Amino acid sequence: MLKINSGKLIVYASVGVSGEERLKSVQKAAKETAKQLNLDFELVQFKRSILPIYVYYEKNSDGDPIPLYCDEGKISGLEEICNAIRNMMFVLSFHPKHPSLAQMRNVLLKLS
Repeated sequence: MLKINSGKLIVYASVGVSGEERLKSVQKAAKETAKQLNLDFELVQFKRSILPIYVYYEKNSDGDPIPLYCDEGKISGLEEICNAIRNMMFVLSFHPKHPSLAQMRNVLLKLS
């Protein structure tokens, strides 16, 4: 299957994030969602201390990443994180700046 440049999901976290379990959950949920939607995935770790872990959607490297999820410093289940990410992507799919997400709308509905 050819990969269409539909963007990527990016997880932003601190290198020494308190609670590796939180990072593992968010990272796994974002990877799984990216795979289901045929998107790229990237993990970006910062040396400075950022307590929450964030997931962003980026159409291409020229655009600004759009926040989809923040763990707010708490542990959440895999399904809860996946649903939150997909729900935000579904909402974004109606924005005219994201026609590639509009093409994924049916898949997002099926996954929810």
